[in-house]
Amino acid sequence: MQIIPAGEFKTHCLKLMDQVANSHEELVITKRGVPVAKMVPIEISTDPFGLMKGSIIVEGNIVSYDLSEAWEVDPV
Repeated sequence: MQIIPAGEFKTHCLKLMDQVANSHEELVITKRGVPVAKMVPIEISTDPFGLMKGSIIVEGNIVSYDLSEAWEVDPV
């Protein structure tokens, strides 16, 4: 983990962002010697399998569905 003062971070922000992305190392930004922020790399998966895992909920039978239960039809 690298520690850098806010003034130096401001001067070299874009270069430091590239450095964090490439090295996967955290960067702590200080103001008057006190840590105030942390820059961390984002891990993005390039594998499409499992990317949406847990985002879809299946309830009931999705193969054969009885529409008579879904539609309320008044007898004529």
